[in-house]
Amino acid sequence: MAVILRTEGLNKVYRLGSFGRARTIQALNDVDISVESDNPVIIAVVGESGSGKTTLAKTLLRLVEPTSGRAIVYDKVVAGRGAQPGKREFLSSIQPIFQNPFEAFSRYRTVDAYLFETADRVAGLRGQAAEAAVEQALASVGLEFADVVGKYTNQFSGGELQRVSIARALIPQPSLIVADEPVSMIDASRRMIIINLFKRLRDEAGRSFLYITHDLATAYYISDFVAVMNKGQVVEFGAARDVMSNPQHAYTRLLLGSIPTTRSRWRPRKAAAAPH
Repeated sequence: MAVILRTEGLNKVYRLGSFGRARTIQALNDVDISVESDNPVIIAVVGESGSGKTTLAKTLLRLVEPTSGRAIVYDKVVAGRGAQPGKREFLSSIQPIFQNPFEAFSRYRTVDAYLFETADRVAGLRGQAAEAAVEQALASVGLEFADVVGKYTNQFSGGELQRVSIARALIPQPSLIVADEPVSMIDASRRMIIINLFKRLRDEAGRSFLYITHDLATAYYISDFVAVMNKGQVVEFGAARDVMSNPQHAYTRLLLGSIPTTRSRWRPRKAAAAPH
């Protein structure tokens, strides 16, 4: 089986302040996660703000250098000691989707320009090959090339623009897509469009996802595995159904108990039924 994601003693320490008044923040504290599978998976990383989940995402995306430890994605060391792929090869295997799609594109530049730039610089495609790749990626997220070409960000809704972001990530045909809070800036009525799209891309396009979120309901619905983070540590990790149905750590139970509107999602149906 392939090692889809493995972190080994991953640490990230930030040092803040001037000499003599410096303080340290342990954003990642010996993070150990291991997922091996012959099939693509969705791994959710859940936790409150400041739990370290975004730092984990940035480390995997090489936006942050770990203080120690390493991360392996699809059998390649991508961060920390012994990191292997060069920049272009790395971007071909791991692609990001960020929280705010309006910050991912300049309002002064057409959106399709970014798609063709990714096709050229990352996938090495030009001309008709690039156009075909862009069209295919847009079709995968339910968009037509003619409805995107020549348009600017203010001509799209948040949900539409996030789908363009996903299409951009798909162009190099990466093995793993790291999605950091990808639906938090989208209207609630359209969030499930993106969530279901991730599931379809896992099943039909063979893409694995690292889904960073504070939303336990969507984490349970979408994920194969769940890692619960608190203060830089992974306090619980396992199959999504096991973690949500039978949490072993007090912090996981606290998170579940604090969201009564979603709790019935992972209770047995008979237990969730209203009393007579």
